[in-house]
Amino acid sequence: MKDQIGSLFATYDQIVFFVSLGAVIRLIAPHLQSKHQDPGVLVMDEAGRFVIPALSGHVGGANAFAEHLAALLGATAVLTTASDIGQTLAVDLLGRELGWRLEAPKINVTRVSAHVVNGEPIALIQEAGRRDWWRRATPPPANIQVFARFEEIDPEAFRGLLWVTRRAIPPDLWQRFAERLVVYRPPEDQP
Repeated sequence: MKDQIGSLFATYDQIVFFVSLGAVIRLIAPHLQSKHQDPGVLVMDEAGRFVIPALSGHVGGANAFAEHLAALLGATAVLTTASDIGQTLAVDLLGRELGWRLEAPKINVTRVSAHVVNGEPIALIQEAGRRDWWRRATPPPANIQVFARFEEIDPEAFRGLLWVTRRAIPPDLWQRFAERLVVYRPPEDQP
């Protein structure tokens, strides 16, 4: 199996192993590149009771695939990603399945993600794009307030600003809200 991992990584978006987690870690370690390149890697116990996303849970989709497999097999998905455990919004994935493009320095995404997970006040300003961005069965978290226009908010009242817009963001605004602003660009074919 060791000799096949490289081609599996290059070919598939999701790889499911039915061996121990430790064995999988040893097999895949030499092939790891980044969360933006690696496929989702999942581990299931031989009895099919547990599905563990071991790699690329968020960006690679392993968490979502683990929940899908668990539902199909009557298993339990073992998720350890904070936004999944807390049933909250994943800043780095918001609107991704709708074709939204994330625009923000990495530090902004990291800081705002922490504020979301910690339950701090977040403004989600949606001026464009589809409105069905919340895909969980539970309601959106109470710490996330939704607004229709940036001018409606007092930015100082929020630890994070998630802005879905087509507007150009001037450099002084990026600077003013350093480490607090994350912008999403929906495709032109969305309202």
